[in-house]
Amino acid sequence: MASYAFLMVFVLFAVLVSKVNFIFFIKGLRPMFWLILFTVVLQAFFTPSNHPIWHWSFLTLSKEGLVIATYIFMRFILIIFISTLLTLTTTPIEISDSIESILKPLRVIKFPVTQVALMLSIALRFVPLLIDETTKIMDAQRARGVDFGEGGLIKRIKAFVPILIPLFVSSFSIAYDLAIAMESRGYKDGQGRSKYRVLQWSMRDNWTIVFMAGVTIILLFLRSY
Repeated sequence: MASYAFLMVFVLFAVLVSKVNFIFFIKGLRPMFWLILFTVVLQAFFTPSNHPIWHWSFLTLSKEGLVIATYIFMRFILIIFISTLLTLTTTPIEISDSIESILKPLRVIKFPVTQVALMLSIALRFVPLLIDETTKIMDAQRARGVDFGEGGLIKRIKAFVPILIPLFVSSFSIAYDLAIAMESRGYKDGQGRSKYRVLQWSMRDNWTIVFMAGVTIILLFLRSY
C-alpha cells in the first residue's frame, strides 16, 4: 500500500507541475468508469477467503477482497492519469520520434524501428478520428430515433451494435486514403528521410533520468519493505 500511496503522490505532483487543468483528468476517467466499477466489485465480492466479513448466497465480502479491490482501483487511476498526462503534454509526433530514438540500437538485429514508430504515430492519430466518426454515427442513429441510454444493460449493448459496422467501414476507408496519400508522396519505409525537428540531448534529460531512477529505487524499497 505504501508504494501505491507514494506513486499516487508522485503522479499528482506531475499533474501539478504540468499545469494541465485537473478537469481533463477527471474526464479521462468517465469512459472507464463502468469498467473500473465492474472490476472493483468483482474483486471485492469474489475473492476467496476463509474469514469473510459478510456473506450472502454466492457473494462474499472479505478483508482480502477489499484490499485487492483497492489496489485494482488505484492501478486504474494511476494508469489513466499517467496516460492522460502523456497525451496532453506530448504530441503524437514527439512520442513516435522518441520511441524510434530509443529503439535505434535494435536496428543492428534488423528490427523495423522506423516502421514501428510510423505505426505508433498513425495509431495515435487514428484515435481522435475514430472518436469523431463514432460521434457522427451515434448522432445519425439518434436522428433515426435510437436511444443509447434506454433499457437494461443487454438492450444498451444491442443498441451499440449498429455503430460497429459503419465504424469499421469508415476506418478502412480512412486507412485506404492514408495509404494512397503515402504512396503518392513516394514514401519508402522511411529510407533516406530527414526530420524537421531533431531531438537533442540536454542537461534536463540527465536530471530527468536521475529523478526517475530515484523514484524507481524508492518504489522498489517500499515494495520490499
